[in-house]
Amino acid sequence: MSSHKRKDVAKRTARVHGHVHGIMKMIEDGRSYSEIVQQISAVKSALDGAVEVIVEDLVEDCIAKSNKRDQESVLELKQVVSRMK
Repeated sequence: MSSHKRKDVAKRTARVHGHVHGIMKMIEDGRSYSEIVQQISAVKSALDGAVEVIVEDLVEDCIAKSNKRDQESVLELKQVVSRMK
């Protein structure tokens, strides 16, 4: 993984970690189902964002190594990945 993407993914996963810790506290404190589900949904979205960054970086790496062959297909794959939310 490229260094700038690694930093982005690390920040995203650190936020997820904090969110999950907060969810555990919400459960312990007896917060409402609605509030807990909302926070779990936020974590899922954050994880999806991290996956998107990782896969996009992989695709960019494939493009760079492909000697510019079949880039159209790889770019299409990037578009599909961006819709994985």
